[in-house]
Amino acid sequence: MNSTSKFSQNTILEDDFVLLRPLLANDIENLLDISLNEPETWEYSLVRANGRENLENYIQLALKAKENNTEFPFIVFDKRSGKYAGSTRFYDINLAFKTIQLGYTWYGKNFRGTGLNKHCKYLLLQFAFETLGMERVEFRADNNNQRSIAAMKSIGCKVEGVMRSHMPTLGSEIRRDSIILSILKNEWFGDVKENLKSKL
Repeated sequence: MNSTSKFSQNTILEDDFVLLRPLLANDIENLLDISLNEPETWEYSLVRANGRENLENYIQLALKAKENNTEFPFIVFDKRSGKYAGSTRFYDINLAFKTIQLGYTWYGKNFRGTGLNKHCKYLLLQFAFETLGMERVEFRADNNNQRSIAAMKSIGCKVEGVMRSHMPTLGSEIRRDSIILSILKNEWFGDVKENLKSKL
């Protein structure tokens, strides 16, 4: 089965606060302001989107992975401000094993700490568990990225462990340790969904 067959090309997830729609090649203009003015957004990323050229490359890589049915990238629109806030995606999509990863998430600084991320994660997790029928949603982060780790724990992720020297870091000899977190289907329907919903 085509691993993204349950994703329509027009898969849109939304509530009263946020809209997630498929990332498109022409979204460069929608994200360029963050790209040009907030390079620290990608401090922990191997693939960066700071500056027009890097942003173009970032989007092209995401769209190629979508064509290969391994990823499904979204652009995030904040309804309250009427502005595009950033991007997120599903990746390592494995419908046969009923597992998926959720990541490559970044927002401009004006959208951090506003509750936007919790709305996005609720919609994405609901889609993963209730539409795609996933058994496990996995999250990864640089083990030094405390802001990202705290955000994942706050939505109900459980820490599984740390993969030591897991991957290179950009422009450095130092390799990254990656922390692994996850939410399981029974946890989502048990209390994670309701706890997250109560924070929206």
